[in-house]
Amino acid sequence: MTEYHVRPVETEDVPFLWEMLYASLHTQGDDEPLEPGIVHSPELSKYVEGWGRAGDFGYIAVDTLGRKLGSITLRLYDEHNAGYGYVNAATPEMGMAVIEEARGKGLGTLLMQAALDEARQRGTQAVSLSVDPNNAAIRLYRRFGFEEIGMCGTSVTMLCRLHPAL
Repeated sequence: MTEYHVRPVETEDVPFLWEMLYASLHTQGDDEPLEPGIVHSPELSKYVEGWGRAGDFGYIAVDTLGRKLGSITLRLYDEHNAGYGYVNAATPEMGMAVIEEARGKGLGTLLMQAALDEARQRGTQAVSLSVDPNNAAIRLYRRFGFEEIGMCGTSVTMLCRLHPAL
C-alpha cells in the first residue's frame, strides 16, 4: 500500500508549482484543454512568480518514492495584484492541486490539514480561495469550514475563519 506525506515547499519545487497551477485550472468535461502557457498570463502568473517572498508558504504531497503528487500554497496579495479569491491584504489566498492520477486518495485532505494548521500557528485569522462551482473539490473546502462569500467572474470565493471571534 502506498503511503503519502506532506513536506514544506522548497525552492526546487517551483517548477512543480507551475505544473500544479496549470492542473488547478478547472475545465468542464467536453471543454478543450487550456493552453499550458496560460499560467504565464498576468492573471495567473502571480500565484507562482517570485515564490518565496515574505508570507509565502505551502506544502508538497509526496509518496514513499518521493514523487510529487500535489501542492497547496498560501500567498498574500493586495488590491493592486488581487487574485481571484482575494478578500483583503491580511488574508492569504490558497491554491491547491493534485495530479490527476493521484486524486481521490486523501491527498487534498493531507495538504489542507497541513496548510490550515500552519496558518493557525502563524496567527492567520482567515484563508480564502477561489473555486469553480462545478469543481468537486468544493466539497473538501466545505468540510474544512470554508464558506461561500461571493463570486469573482465565474468562480466562487470562499473563506475559512481560523480564529473565530469569541
